[in-house]
Amino acid sequence: MRRLFLACWPYLRLTSLPHATRATSPASNVYGPWRSYISTSTSTRTSKVLAWEAPSRETLLRKIDCAMKDGNVEEVLQSFSNYKKLHGLPEPRVLNSMIVSLSYMSSWRWLQRAFDMVLSVYQINRNLLNCGSLMRLALALARDQMPVPASTVLRIILESRKLPDVDMLSMSFLHMLKSQVGSYLATDVLIETCESFLDQVTDRREMKKLDPIKNNATLFNMVLESCVNFKCIIKAQKIMELMSLIGVVADVNTVVMASRVFEMVGQRDELIHMKRSIDSLTSLTFLQYCQHFFDSLLSLHFKYNDMDAAAKFLIDLHQQRKPGVFFCNDLQKQSIVQIGSGNLKSGYRIMFDPGKVDRGFVLGTESQFGLVILTDGNLLHTEKALAKLIIGCVKSRNMHILSSFLITSRKDGLELISPQDVVNACIQMGWLHAAHDIIDDLESAGIPVGITGYISLLRAYEKENKSEESNGLLQQIQKIASTMDGIHTNSPFAIKNIAKVVKYEMPLGSSSLLAALADEIKHYNAGEHLTLEFNNSVLFFCKAKMMEDALCTYKRMREQNIRPTLHTFCHILCGYSSMDMHREITMLWGEIKRRLEYGELDLDRDLLDCLVLNFLKGGYFSRVMEIIGYMSKHNIYCDKWKYRHAFLKLHKNLYRNLNSLHDKTEAQSKRIEDVQAFRSWANIK
Repeated sequence: MRRLFLACWPYLRLTSLPHATRATSPASNVYGPWRSYISTSTSTRTSKVLAWEAPSRETLLRKIDCAMKDGNVEEVLQSFSNYKKLHGLPEPRVLNSMIVSLSYMSSWRWLQRAFDMVLSVYQINRNLLNCGSLMRLALALARDQMPVPASTVLRIILESRKLPDVDMLSMSFLHMLKSQVGSYLATDVLIETCESFLDQVTDRREMKKLDPIKNNATLFNMVLESCVNFKCIIKAQKIMELMSLIGVVADVNTVVMASRVFEMVGQRDELIHMKRSIDSLTSLTFLQYCQHFFDSLLSLHFKYNDMDAAAKFLIDLHQQRKPGVFFCNDLQKQSIVQIGSGNLKSGYRIMFDPGKVDRGFVLGTESQFGLVILTDGNLLHTEKALAKLIIGCVKSRNMHILSSFLITSRKDGLELISPQDVVNACIQMGWLHAAHDIIDDLESAGIPVGITGYISLLRAYEKENKSEESNGLLQQIQKIASTMDGIHTNSPFAIKNIAKVVKYEMPLGSSSLLAALADEIKHYNAGEHLTLEFNNSVLFFCKAKMMEDALCTYKRMREQNIRPTLHTFCHILCGYSSMDMHREITMLWGEIKRRLEYGELDLDRDLLDCLVLNFLKGGYFSRVMEIIGYMSKHNIYCDKWKYRHAFLKLHKNLYRNLNSLHDKTEAQSKRIEDVQAFRSWANIK
């Protein structure tokens, strides 16, 4: 070996590295050149690719391209992983091709891997990601019912300050809104999209940036419908407010969705204002949409126990069948629909185009509350609506309203319902005095009732041993006997032989109206209107930022033993939030938590989500972790991405170096502990 080394030594010296001539000692002649060359190559590695590395880079890129053409997803991801380890991220063209190819995969597993890849790229260099390919991936994830990854990809697009393709966004929402979690996330993404671009608009001339979303009312209609379905009143009201700020031109579907939101919250005045706006624009083609709107308005009349307004509404509904009373032909005329009080700065308006109908957004043929139906081109009430009217009048002892309704309908020839049927149904329900009052009012108006009604009421009095009432009714029958068609004898009247003077004995049988009364009486809530009235007052004061008056109203509710509802606390929370009164919100949370523990309130994700965001803004991290723990305990979805970004936006550097504070009070230590707990939960380093 020694002889071989000595023989080769001259050739080794001739092929030594160029820096070898600079060495000053034998040792440096051997090691110095390699050290110098390695140092030089290391320092220039990032700027210049070594000759022997080029095939490796090109080979991996070819592997990725070939695997994508062959549909070999496993090979694509493996080659990408190898490339990333050796050379970092590939160029945007390769990344976007991979994302698009993986988006067409039908397997949940590969879509998840594609999402993981996007997240890894996002954490290193988000500028390499293309909005078009991300939008395709978001649609694929939403279509495969993966709403959380889909919403994350959409939010990554928003961070690039680019508006997502609205048509693809609508399709993504269409799939996301099928689930409860997807509905929450789609609503938040729409709100974040609108707010993001409103923040960018500093001049009215820049509002053109929002034209794609401004002209797509269906996007808002879908989200509003999901808010109604999942009882998200805070989000629903926020969506309608953003529609006004952006200038969305609402269509007839929007009017229907807005009416359902108002019905859910109990804002009857808003519906009455809307009715005035759309009455002059209504046409025969608009009736199918009016059905849903009128259904919501009539429902609120009953909830407010306003039987006078309900009866008038039913009369007006049938009078619309007369030509020229209600309809007009100018359908292209746009109008302004007032949302909220016009006397408050918090009120807002939405542009409404009655001729604009998106056929892709299909409303159900049945109304939500089953009070108004469309039959043969006419809007008619249902028996359920009549049952609610009768029960409301009986329970509130306002029989003159029901009698006036029957008299007016008979005189106007509307044929709403037979007075005889109402009398018989009241008798069978045991409301004898109510039936007697109706008979008296009809007599006074000159409307014949028929002998059957009198006989049925007389027998009911006898059955319940009400001799005074039966004798009075018998005398009443004797006075009008000559005018009755059912009387065929001049024999004197007596309780014992009264049945003998009737041509045909007609026993009372069950009817559809009776069945409707029996069903609706189970759901009747006598005190509901008081709760709605108080809640409306609280909402008015909160919108006007008059929180002291709102709290006084809330205290009066408790003094009168009227239990506050979820809507009460939502209104107060939104009022506090609009004024950044975070300390007061902590006290409100204590009241909410106590009522939740006692079962006086139902769990509501919308309310808890709003609380978390407000506590993040106010820096109350112990409350944040408390509510997050509460949501996790009850399996309520926590939007970690949203909470994480709210924290980074407001408190990015808060206690970043947690060990820098040596002399800490107990309160400071607890606060640092809470911040650290949130950072750990939200994966913030």
